[in-house]
Amino acid sequence: MAADFDNYRKRAARDQASLVARAHERLVKELLPVLDNLERALEAGEQTEEAKLAEGVALVARELREALEREGLVEIETDGKFDPHVHEALLTQPSEAEEGSVIEVLQKGYRLGDRVLRPARVVISQGSG
Repeated sequence: MAADFDNYRKRAARDQASLVARAHERLVKELLPVLDNLERALEAGEQTEEAKLAEGVALVARELREALEREGLVEIETDGKFDPHVHEALLTQPSEAEEGSVIEVLQKGYRLGDRVLRPARVVISQGSG
């Protein structure tokens, strides 16, 4: 009976940890579009004379990125070969780059721990042909 209770206690602890991890993942995933929009605003701000606005948006974006990184968010690398496990190919284009390599990132991808929250959306090279 004691062994059954011990097994139950361990299973309940595992279930609780799993529930917390899923809730954590959902929150971080909900914040990714906010980070994307802040980065777009920064790109647009660089093309205008509104230096103070761009500076403020940069500060907010950096703080949000750092907070998400403290929670375990990691940007997916997009240098090199296309990896279907972490990249989503939206287009292929002829280029001087090696066939199958990532030549442009359309939307950054992220991992939380060992799980892909969102694959990187990329353009891959068809080669020079």
